[in-house]
Amino acid sequence: MTEKGTTSPDELRGWFAGRLPGDWFTEAPDVQTDRDEILVVGTLSEPELPADASPETRAAALGSRIAGFREDTRAQRMRIADEARHRFGRRVSWGAACGDRRVLFTTVALPAMTRLRMPERRVLDTLVDAGVARSRSHALAWCVRLLAERQDDWLKDLRTALQQVQQVRSEGPHD
Repeated sequence: MTEKGTTSPDELRGWFAGRLPGDWFTEAPDVQTDRDEILVVGTLSEPELPADASPETRAAALGSRIAGFREDTRAQRMRIADEARHRFGRRVSWGAACGDRRVLFTTVALPAMTRLRMPERRVLDTLVDAGVARSRSHALAWCVRLLAERQDDWLKDLRTALQQVQQVRSEGPHD
């Protein structure tokens, strides 16, 4: 088993590209990872529809294609996820995209312990009191999602910088 979190994103993408059946997706799946989870999202072929299909017909067809894939591949996806968990030390979550729809089937929701001072707790409590969130935990998750949406370019630059740091570390001396 690889030490948790030490596998490169390229190795993960390669492993899943080689391990997944070739007829599942129209292109290589999108494989994302963090310290705890590997998320695999594949693109499915779009169903054939008449040119004059209504938006409701299209939405139903895309949703049905994704739901069918989820049910039809469940057992095999579970076996592959077990192999990957044993090999990489992380849980595997799945999703599928079809047309403009993207559905995640399973995802890992982990608690994150943090210490907050009163001003930060007030922010979370305001979100709860306003009905934006059900709890402080939900409010904190809401804030993180909002930050990710609004600061996408900044976070992308930060991730690029971290990849460069990891590259420099990997080229240095090892114990």
